[in-house]
Parts: sequence; structure tokens; C-alpha cells
Amino acid sequence: MKRLGFRSVLFGLFAAAIVASAPIALAGSDLPKDLKAVKDAMTKYKDPIKAVHDGYLSTVGCVLMPGGGMGIHFVNGRAIGPVPDPMKPVILMYEPVAGKLELIAVEWIVPYVPGSKGTPELFGRKMHGPMEGHEPLLPKEFGHFDLHAWIFKDNPKGVFAGANPDVTCEGGVSYIIKEEHAKLIAR
Repeated sequence: MKRLGFRSVLFGLFAAAIVASAPIALAGSDLPKDLKAVKDAMTKYKDPIKAVHDGYLSTVGCVLMPGGGMGIHFVNGRAIGPVPDPMKPVILMYEPVAGKLELIAVEWIVPYVPGSKGTPELFGRKMHGPMEGHEPLLPKEFGHFDLHAWIFKDNPKGVFAGANPDVTCEGGVSYIIKEEHAKLIAR
């Protein structure tokens, strides 16, 4: 039996630590079962008009931050509550690509109540926060916890990372929807 030297053992421990701490990778069908169910349920929102019809309203701005982007957020205020529902994310995130919006991720938000104890959890993970709102799209005073899930676009930082270095806002979105004037409702 070959005896390992100190450097070999140290290297082996270092390599094991890196593997153990690596972000959960996103590889399409390799998603954990609970996230696969969310992805299946959210697939209908690849059409952003369907998302709007179901109560998700666009924040218009495309979010970029140091270390990556988050795209355009569509928020469903009815889904905000003290306990996150895994099957009802508060936010759908879209990336503008070639003049269209592509669904890239979902996000859950739980409002922060000053003095409250503990951190909300989802999918066995603690949510990020509490943090202030993200100006200018979310008022600074809106303290919250959040958790992203990159279930439609790979994220080299991991499926639950806050931003994605592969997301840009350069794809130009210009939606022109021709409508007629809405009819007044008789009262």
C-alpha cells in the first residue's frame, strides 16, 4: 500500500471541500424534484402576456448589478405573504433577447417585519436577507427576504444565486400592442 504524503492529503481535503461547497448546478432535467415541479408549473409563463393575464405585472426596468444581471421582473403582489409558496413565486424574471422576453428565473419574496425572529426557508435553504428594497424599482423601505431559482437559464454561480453573470439587458425589447379604447363600464 502506497503511503500518501502530507501535500497529497492536504490537496485531497482541499479538493473535497471545493466539491462540497460548489453551487448547485443547473442542468435542465437534472434539477431537484421540487424545482422541476416549479419549472413545469411556470413553463406557461414563457409567454409574458400569459404572465400579465395571471397577475404578474412588469417593472419595466432591466436589472443589472455587479456580478451579473437579473433581467426584467414581473411581480405578482397577490403572491407576497409571510410564508413563501413554492408553487407561486412572487416574481418571474425575463431577459430581453432579440427583441423578445425569455423567461430565465423565478423569485420568492417575504416581507421583513422588524423584530421578527428567524429566516424564512424554501427548498431546505434559508432565504437571503433581510435586506432593503432594491431602488429604484423596489422602495428602499420594503425590507424583505428573497430567494432566486435559475430554472430556465443556467447560472454558473448556482441555481439559487442572486444574480447571473450570463444575463444582459442588451437584447432590446420593444413591444407594441395595438388596442382599441376600453369601453366604460356602466354603473
